[in-house]
Amino acid sequence: MASGGRTDLDGAAVAPLTICVIGAGGFIGSHLCEKLMAETQHTVLAVDVYCDKIRHLVDPPPPHLAGRISFHRLNIKNDSRLEGLIKMADLTINLAAICTPADYNTRPLDTIYSNFIDALPVVKYCSENSKRLIHFSTCEVYGKTIGSFLPKDHPLRKEPEFYVLTEDESPCIFGPIVKQRWSYACAKQLIERLVFAEGAENGLEFTIVRPFNWIGPRMDFIPGVDGPSEGVPRVLACFSNNLLRREPLKLVDGGESQRTFVYIKDAIEAVLLMIENPARANGHIFNVGNPDNEVTVRELAEMMTEVYAKVSGEPPLEEPVVDVSAKEFYGEGYDDSDKRIPDMTLINKQLGWNPKTPLKDLLETTLTYQHKTYKEAVKTQMCLATATPSS
Repeated sequence: MASGGRTDLDGAAVAPLTICVIGAGGFIGSHLCEKLMAETQHTVLAVDVYCDKIRHLVDPPPPHLAGRISFHRLNIKNDSRLEGLIKMADLTINLAAICTPADYNTRPLDTIYSNFIDALPVVKYCSENSKRLIHFSTCEVYGKTIGSFLPKDHPLRKEPEFYVLTEDESPCIFGPIVKQRWSYACAKQLIERLVFAEGAENGLEFTIVRPFNWIGPRMDFIPGVDGPSEGVPRVLACFSNNLLRREPLKLVDGGESQRTFVYIKDAIEAVLLMIENPARANGHIFNVGNPDNEVTVRELAEMMTEVYAKVSGEPPLEEPVVDVSAKEFYGEGYDDSDKRIPDMTLINKQLGWNPKTPLKDLLETTLTYQHKTYKEAVKTQMCLATATPSS
């Protein structure tokens, strides 16, 4: 039976699959589960420690989804039920990770364990039970660009071969060991190499995904509201938190780093193509990003300030940004990549995927969500903090 009459890119009917989604309760996992429930007949075994972001799907499942999605509360690092769930599924998608830059520096051991050690059983069980695996990695495995080692005014820095990142050709260049910020990228690269080796030696069917800054509603957390007060989320949530609190946006080292951003719904389309086109996706590593949405972090701050003023009706601050050093913001041992621009040739060739949403549109959608979801909670929290006398 085809999955809701769906066909793959070669015109063949797509049979319904049972998919084990590890990390289903997170940002990407929640959007993926919604997509699978809304547009396919696939069944989802949703695995996570928390289900807040998919509560509308699983607690309890609405009548029309009964039997198609179930939530399994477990921690993959120490739960014997994991292998049984992977055995029940046709495909496992592993999204579980610590992926917040502030943690790489302050919690390097947890970062390495979460992204390498804890992922080992998932790879092992998929390989031993001949189950297909889609493993989520990161664009950070590329590290620094070749061009970053040239003088700042060197003309070759503007040549694409010195900064565009290609899955099967670009080297992975990290900073020195004392820069613990690279603990995440290094762990992610090593698990990629393990997955690839399992494919080469033991026939594991795999696809590796390298996301380039997927953003949208439900991304990360707002400190003190649905995350720790002292927490430092990734850049978009960090800037959102500043905007909600009417604080200047903090630019680390002047905000000179360049990034690309892709809308979560565009990116999930790419994942669905990987799910339903195994013959085209197996054995490949895919960049999933939007090179057309390239900005410096300073330009991103300026755009977000402008867009938030529009969606909230609040005028921007007279001084909307403030510069801070990386050491002051992240602590000792922080380092960064200069530029992350994905080559999209492979995913376009294999899966015909191209991102659609311009940066300004996706910022408007995301900041509208952030304002509606968090503004009152942030205001309440700020009032409580003001009313509580300091000890």
